[in-house]
Amino acid sequence: MSELDRLIDDDHTGIPAIAAYLDGLDAEARWREVSALGRARQRMLYEKAAHARPIDLAHFVGDAGEREEVIHDGVNTLPVPPPLRRFQKRFCRPAPNGHGPRLFGYNEGPTRKVVGPGFFVAIPTDGRPHWTARGPVVVDYFQVPDGPVAEGWPDVVPNDWRLQRFVYNGTRDFMRRVSAHVSIGAAYKGERPLDHYFVLCRKT
Repeated sequence: MSELDRLIDDDHTGIPAIAAYLDGLDAEARWREVSALGRARQRMLYEKAAHARPIDLAHFVGDAGEREEVIHDGVNTLPVPPPLRRFQKRFCRPAPNGHGPRLFGYNEGPTRKVVGPGFFVAIPTDGRPHWTARGPVVVDYFQVPDGPVAEGWPDVVPNDWRLQRFVYNGTRDFMRRVSAHVSIGAAYKGERPLDHYFVLCRKT
């Protein structure tokens, strides 16, 4: 059992102690710890993260400029072989166009060429109390980028395109902060919780 496992399993350990532990690791060790988390511990971590400082869009892009890619390594709890649970969520700031605070992004990984890129728009959930209770930021697959994205990204396609409809279409991921580099999301199909989770670890 890793130290992160022990902290998550301990009912008396809150998210501040988990955050402090992860913040004290170097990038390689941090990813090694979070990438080993399975469904049960990701579920527990998501619940503990409800008491974390609210996450915001800046968590996902730091001080990156417009259309500058920021990569988060991720691991999910989908019922697929372990190598296929690894993926990346890639984010960028769009150019301002009057739509309010938001980020563009897509999913990169071993299934992308088969399933599709799963483009999304990440927005704050403030003003929607039933969403805010799930997480302060939502990765919304009901929306796709409507402007230029980061250089080198695949072409933007809607999420009802080909096999994407079975993975991303009609889905939203609600995000909570774990630590300075780590966040956790819970997937919903429409308004229905799927009991699927994923942990993200920002590379920079």
